[in-house]
Amino acid sequence: MPATPDTAVVAALDGAYGLPAADLERLPIGQVTVNYRAQLPDGTVLFVKHYQDGADLAGERAAIAQSRRAGEHGVPVAALRPARDGTSITGHTGTAVSVWEWVEGQTVEEGLDAAQQHAAGRALGTIHRAFADHPLSAAPSAKLDKWLNPDLAKLGADVDRLLAAIAGKGERDDFDEQAARTLWERREVLHRVPELIAGLPELTTQVLHGDYSAVNLLFDGGRLAAVLDFLPPAPFVVAYELGRIAFDPRAVALHEDWITSGTRLVGAYLEANPHLPAADVRACARAALLQLVTSLYGVKQHYVRPGLLQGDLDAFWLLRHEAAQRLLNGLEEVEAALEKEAAAH
Repeated sequence: MPATPDTAVVAALDGAYGLPAADLERLPIGQVTVNYRAQLPDGTVLFVKHYQDGADLAGERAAIAQSRRAGEHGVPVAALRPARDGTSITGHTGTAVSVWEWVEGQTVEEGLDAAQQHAAGRALGTIHRAFADHPLSAAPSAKLDKWLNPDLAKLGADVDRLLAAIAGKGERDDFDEQAARTLWERREVLHRVPELIAGLPELTTQVLHGDYSAVNLLFDGGRLAAVLDFLPPAPFVVAYELGRIAFDPRAVALHEDWITSGTRLVGAYLEANPHLPAADVRACARAALLQLVTSLYGVKQHYVRPGLLQGDLDAFWLLRHEAAQRLLNGLEEVEAALEKEAAAH
């Protein structure tokens, strides 16, 4: 009889790491890896990532190297525990895992407070400064052209297919009703995408964290305890990564002071990375908005191929949609605030 995933992970920890008899608790986080809290007989607690079949392990190893690089520049990161052969990810008997020292902290679900905004902004500024001289930072961004030229006809057709899937259901639940409403609203604003793109300056690109969002930041009160889940090094738009966290959908959708809080985070970023051009600073909210209005992340998975934690994705789609609407309506005001913040640094 084949081993269950949990049993296979326990065997990998024993065989590749010399960590026998680990007691695993599966954590309700992660859309790509299955994640565990592992407690050893001596009371040591570790974090374990189990990579799924087909995962790009070479890319994952490169991402781990990025985490180390950030840590060397003072960014709080989780410490990797290498396997006995020194590798960052083991493929013991076909089970690919990485092991990390446990970091106490919590992700923030309802938007960062002032201290957390400051900590998150400074950490991202430090990461961007540290990664600016990465060899790949000078390379062209493979994603930039597609990002600046979204296929709006296809996006509209995707919206229509999702609406048809909802209409074809015999009985609709609450999410179906909300999804239908938000998809119709998204359909109505797609014509504004070209003007959003036309308002962007020439954008700075370099190697980034790659997924700098609230779910990848662990806080202990106002202190940033760890930045998690770096992606493999690849150049992309600095303004987008800055805008994505400064105008995180949770902050924008759930708080009336989202412009103030977003510019506060940007100001902290500029303390650590003051050389980002003012044009990029002003463009960061627009860049985040462009990504939001051209993405169906969450709702598409619901009706096409559900994710590991689809309930979380459903909720995130609704937050992202509300945030997109607010950003779209308040873009002139937020860009003026960002321009003022850039001038102050």
